[in-house]
Amino acid sequence: MKKTILAMAFTAMTAFAAQAAEKLVIGTEGAYPPFNFVSADGKVGGFDVEIGLALCAEMKVECDVVTQDWDGIIPALQAKKFDFMIASMFITPERAEKVAFTKSYYKAPMTHIAQKGANITDFSNEGLKGKVIGAQAGTTQAEYAAATYPDLDVKLYPTQDEVNLDMINGRLDVQIGDMLPMMDWLSKDGAKCCELVGAPIADPKFIGEGAGIAVRKDDTELLAKLNAAIDAIRANGKYAEINKKYFPIDIYEMK
Repeated sequence: MKKTILAMAFTAMTAFAAQAAEKLVIGTEGAYPPFNFVSADGKVGGFDVEIGLALCAEMKVECDVVTQDWDGIIPALQAKKFDFMIASMFITPERAEKVAFTKSYYKAPMTHIAQKGANITDFSNEGLKGKVIGAQAGTTQAEYAAATYPDLDVKLYPTQDEVNLDMINGRLDVQIGDMLPMMDWLSKDGAKCCELVGAPIADPKFIGEGAGIAVRKDDTELLAKLNAAIDAIRANGKYAEINKKYFPIDIYEMK
């Protein structure tokens, strides 16, 4: 009888441990609409978040979502504050030295946004002489601005919302941002002040292979599961359902 009780207890403990292991935490920024944001009632939402939760459902695991400031998002992942990070982070060699990325879950170029009526046509370092350029710090947009405009006044901001606000208030002449969030912003708060200008910025040196989901380097099993789940939600229509909610085009292979 004692052996039976011990066996039952062991089975129960094993089952409990398995259940506990089935819960993951997703990290995102929460300040990059429409990809990730915190609504007025405090809920975290957006394309990134919905894709992340769809992947959890496909992997049959329960997931919670937490937010983290952009400049500390990779250190927070490394410190195990969350299990995987989905925050519209472009896959670049520099970042891949710190974390492991899944395959791209969407692709999008960057773009210039200028004040309406500025009539800017030359986007070279010389062509934008005297202009003030804005971008979010720690992003590929900031890297592009530093490399392309070494002689200009480039202002970097902690969040994209702060870049947008200074565009609205006329403190910036031009900003560099991801095309999809910028198109969304121009259809709303930025409609009166600003416009998309110039050709899309699609240099792989800056936009990499697209946006990827990051995990810690040693989480190879989770990485494989996420890659399989991306394929699955593409195949079963869940990705398309979420995509349609936020964008009029399929952004998975956008160029």
